[in-house]
Amino acid sequence: MGGRGTRIALAEDDVLLREGIASLLEGAGYDVVCQAGDAVELVASVRDHLPEIAIIDIRMPPTCTTEGLDAARVIRETSPETGILLLSAHIEVDHALELLATGHRVGYLLKNRVTSVSGFMGAIERIIAGDSVVDPVLVQELFAARRREDPLELLTPREREVLALMAEGRSNAGIAHQLWITEGTVEKHVRSIMSRMRLPETEDDHRRVLAVITFLEAR
Repeated sequence: MGGRGTRIALAEDDVLLREGIASLLEGAGYDVVCQAGDAVELVASVRDHLPEIAIIDIRMPPTCTTEGLDAARVIRETSPETGILLLSAHIEVDHALELLATGHRVGYLLKNRVTSVSGFMGAIERIIAGDSVVDPVLVQELFAARRREDPLELLTPREREVLALMAEGRSNAGIAHQLWITEGTVEKHVRSIMSRMRLPETEDDHRRVLAVITFLEAR
């Protein structure tokens, strides 16, 4: 599989790794139009060269935290047709979730799980073609995180029914009529919902509204 002159921008602050990746890409026929050591240089190069894909290390200078990811967001906004392949030595999928959620010309690979040149080149080609590529380990971590963060997970099926009717704007009496239960039973369910969702009673917040908002956001 050859790159056929496809333009690539490469951003990696590790000089040896950057040169090594660039050499592999050029050997496969790609045109590496940029080898950036920081996010600012990368964004400027993408603006000037409009590459088909930008390969970006998430952690870049000066703080080596999320500069690469921040640059990827800028590129997605200003050059939406440029594919993005994020590289990371760490599992940081929650930070990249918004970008990955687009599902279009985007990828995320862990550096230590890239075990073959052909696999790496294949990921690049898939992103250029419009697909998304995400390391299976990252997918597992994403689903695990969603399970951990699901605010409705602890609710019983009946409590979910009550909350869904609350979201429709029904009163306790209306919910009782709909579910064929007493209003007192509904009140018990509502108190349990508030407790399980950890919505403390305060003077500033209406817990019923907060519960409904949480329910709608989690759907």
